[in-house]
This record gives sequence, structure tokens and C-alpha cells, in this order.
Amino acid sequence: MTTKRVQKLLDDHGTVVMPGLYDVLSARIAARVGFGIGFISGYAVSASALGEPDMGLLTQVEMIDRARTICLAVEMPIIVDADTGYGNPLNVIRTIEELIAAGAAGCFLEDQQWPKRCGHMRGKRVIDRNEYIDKVRAAVDTIGGRDFFLVARTDSLAAVGMDEAVARMNMAREAGADASFIEAPNSTDQMRHICREAPSPNIANMIEGGKTPMLPRDELAEMGYQLIVQPLTGLYAAAKAVDAVFTTLYRHQTTIGAEGNLMNFEQFNDLIGVEEKFKIAERYGVKS
Repeated sequence: MTTKRVQKLLDDHGTVVMPGLYDVLSARIAARVGFGIGFISGYAVSASALGEPDMGLLTQVEMIDRARTICLAVEMPIIVDADTGYGNPLNVIRTIEELIAAGAAGCFLEDQQWPKRCGHMRGKRVIDRNEYIDKVRAAVDTIGGRDFFLVARTDSLAAVGMDEAVARMNMAREAGADASFIEAPNSTDQMRHICREAPSPNIANMIEGGKTPMLPRDELAEMGYQLIVQPLTGLYAAAKAVDAVFTTLYRHQTTIGAEGNLMNFEQFNDLIGVEEKFKIAERYGVKS
């Protein structure tokens, strides 16, 4: 069996930082600056596609469609937020098959009750432990020997407690999941406990303003985390930038003087590959 792409990155680099993506443009920017892996955040897609919070409003089909367009646009492996698998083990099987067909390199599969909500929001509830493990088993059986990295995620730390969260991760890994993700520890002591007790590799979720302390890569690596996801960094940066420039445009009715906050026409065309498309068109007789 060949090593999965995501696992090879971890083997080669030890601890990997993974930016959150929400559309093709954010994915291309991530690839261009040098990232070797990306994560499609359900929170970010729900916000950008629907203008709605991450509270179970985004559907399976909408998420898979977004994953397909992003995976087609970039060569780096993409892990997708698959929420709860959108139902029971039968739904999980379909979700995994669809994500593999879309070109994804892996997914997060969580144990919240549906409709789920962002892991850093209040009021989370989780399904029975054995019910969740059955869903993990269904995902593992569906993956078989294919190149698809399954991250088992539990929100039971907030909903039940640390002992239950660790127990779920151990059982999920015994069932064949590739990585452990205990969501939303609220202290460095809890984070260190997770890395001691949950099977590695472990996932650290760094959300600006979230419940978990924001720590740099080296400190997280020292704790024992191997995959660091920053799922909302790009979304929050884009929202702040657009808000600022639209405010300027509204107040002054022009962007003259704000050019330093914008890519210009030539720079943006370079980002999306306009000249490359002209060259391809000319190869087939299209005049430009």
C-alpha cells in the first residue's frame, strides 16, 4: 500500500501548517505563496457561499461541489471538512466516495449531533460514542486502500469532557482513522494532555479569537501537534480588506489614494493566469 499524500507530508516535514480555503482564488493564492496542503473549511464555505453561519446550513452537495472546483484548480492535496458525514453510515459512505471522486486527499469526520455548529460555538451536542465509531468504520471501509486521509474529530471535550474525548479518539484510531482531532481545548494544559493521551498525529485548530490559545508552529510542534489548521485566517483577512476598501469607496466615491490596498489589473491577471490562457489559445489558432 502506498503512503497517503498527507501522511507523506507529515513524515517529510514533522509538523505542517494548513491554511483554510473557501474558493478557487484562495486556493490559488495559498499554492502560489508556497503551501503544500490546504483545508476547505465548512465555516468559510458557509460564510462565502451562503452568507450564513456554520450551523448545519451548508449541504453535502454544496460542500462537495466546492471541493471539486478547488481540487481541479490546484495540485496540492486538499483536506475537506465533511462535518458529520451528513447523516448515518450510509450517508458517510456516499460522502467519502463523492470526495474521493472530487479529488480530495482527505476529510474531517466529526461526532456532533446534526445540525452541527462551529466547534468554537456554544451549545454543541454529540452522538453516542458507538454510533460515531460505526461512522468511522464505514468511512474506513469505503476508503479501503485508496489515498484518502481520514481525520477523526470529536467535539465531546466541550459536550461531555476530556476523558470521553480521549476515549473516542483512541477508539476511532483503532477503527482505522489516520489522525486525531479533539476540538476546542481552552488551555495549554488541555492541549498538552491531548497530545499525551490521544494517538498521534494530532490536529491543532487555530482560530483567531476562538476558544483555543493561538500558539506559533514551533510551540505546537513541541507539544506534539503535527497538523496545524488555520481554517479562517484567509476568510477573516479577506473580509477585513474588502470591508476597508468598500468603506473608502463609499465615503470618498473613489479608490484614488487606496491603490496600496489593492492588487491592480495586471497583478490580478497574473494571479489567475491570463497570459497562460492567451498562449494556449494561440497554440490552437485563436488570435489575441
